[in-house]
Parts: sequence; structure tokens; C-alpha cells
Amino acid sequence: MSTPGATADPLATLGSLPGVAESVESVRKAVDRVYGHRVMRRRSTEITAEAALRGARGSAALSGSDWALEEVRRRTDFSGDDDARVVGAALRLTAEAGQLLSIWRQSPLRVLARLHLVAAAGGSADDIGRPRQEGEQVDEPLVELPLPGAAEVHGRLEGLAGLVIAGSAAPALVTAAIVHGELLALRPFTSRNGLVARTAERVVLVGSGLDPKSVCPAEVGHAELGRAAYLAALDGYVSGTPEGMAAWIAHCARAVELGARESTAVCEALQRGAA
Repeated sequence: MSTPGATADPLATLGSLPGVAESVESVRKAVDRVYGHRVMRRRSTEITAEAALRGARGSAALSGSDWALEEVRRRTDFSGDDDARVVGAALRLTAEAGQLLSIWRQSPLRVLARLHLVAAAGGSADDIGRPRQEGEQVDEPLVELPLPGAAEVHGRLEGLAGLVIAGSAAPALVTAAIVHGELLALRPFTSRNGLVARTAERVVLVGSGLDPKSVCPAEVGHAELGRAAYLAALDGYVSGTPEGMAAWIAHCARAVELGARESTAVCEALQRGAA
């Protein structure tokens, strides 16, 4: 991870980049609108469940398995073709994320290993649940950035974990965006890195208290903004420039806003008795 300037709290430094404060405030307002909806006071469990389903569908779509929501809702067997396995992995990760919130701040690397284990469930390879080693290939065809070597991956993962454990004055949105971007840039596992990165973003957003009921699925927004915009924003992150980093954070902010909008629409539908 490249950050402008060297401070004891580099994430807070990123929070001061031009436009980031505005993105943070816009996300806060979007989240407040969902939590303030009258349906949330009575049926928040249903909203959380629906957000989990829609978030998993969005994450799978970004990994190349773009199923209709009703198909995801209908299916019970995800062991068939590769598309089905990707959707199944996204659903398992979304369910697992809530079990890992208390562990994240103490042991983020343990959480990432667990997420990959869940994502790659059913595989027989010995590379599941651990960062890749030198010479191992990565199956992540939708991210075509140069692949960092294993030694760099291990060093940067340790650095990221150190930032998480140390804590930061940065807004939760900034931390979530950096965790997401760093994991996508590194692709630390031999497979399912995109799914793991987006789940880690969810863990930060929920665990930080920004979205404690997990009703603002950023994965929905990332999918709605489209794969091309997602990868273009990631290029900005990888550039390490202030402008590129700010653009990535803004992109993640917009994704959270769109996730919040999705759940607001679900609340409205429940209020009308249409869902």
C-alpha cells in the first residue's frame, strides 16, 4: 500500500485527501436514511437477510457469475458448474462475515485465512486458507494488474494487519476501502480474491459500527457501477497517487450509498406490502 506522506496513522492521512470528507459525509447520510426508516424499527432482521442475499449476488457478478436475484434466491445446490460455485462461495462468505467481526481487530490475517477457506470450500488443494507462495499461480482473470511476488504479498499483508490492529482515526469508509483495494491489488490467495476482498470490506463496515446491522451492501453498489468502473478505480488505488487513492475511496463510497439505496427500496416495498 502506498500512502502520501509517512505518519503514525496513514489511514487518517488518506481521510484528509481532497473529496474524501465529502464522500464520508454522503455515506453517513445514506446510511442514516436506511436506519431511520420506520420499517427498520420493526423488521430489521428481514432487511439484513435481504441485503445479505443481494450483496452476495453483486459480489458474484463482479467475479463473472452474474445471476438474476431470483435465481440466487431459488437455488439450493451450488455445486454444479463454475458459475454456481462462485455464487455459492459468495453466499457462504456473506454468512460467515458476521461470525468474524470480533476477531478482525485482533487478528485480521486469521480472518482473511478463514474467508479464503470458506470461499474455496470443497477444493482439495493445500493452498486453501493461506497466502500464496512463490511460483503459485492465481486464478483471478477479471483483475489483470501485474501480480506482486509472494514476498511482497506477505510483507504488505503484515503491514495491513498492523494498521488494522493499531486502529486509526480514519473514518470506517476509508479503512474499508483500503482493506478492499489492498487485497484486490495483492491477490494474496490462489483463488477467490475478489470475493474475499469484498467480504473484508463488509467486515470493516459492519464491525466499525457504520453499518452494524449489515443493511448497506457495498457489493450491490460495486456491481451496479459496473466492472469497468470498478477496475478503473482500482487502477487509481494501485497508482498510489493522492488523486488515484481519493478516486478509489470515492468509488467505494458510492458503492455503499447504492447499497443503502437498495435496502431503502426494500424497506419501501415491505411497507407497501409488495415484498
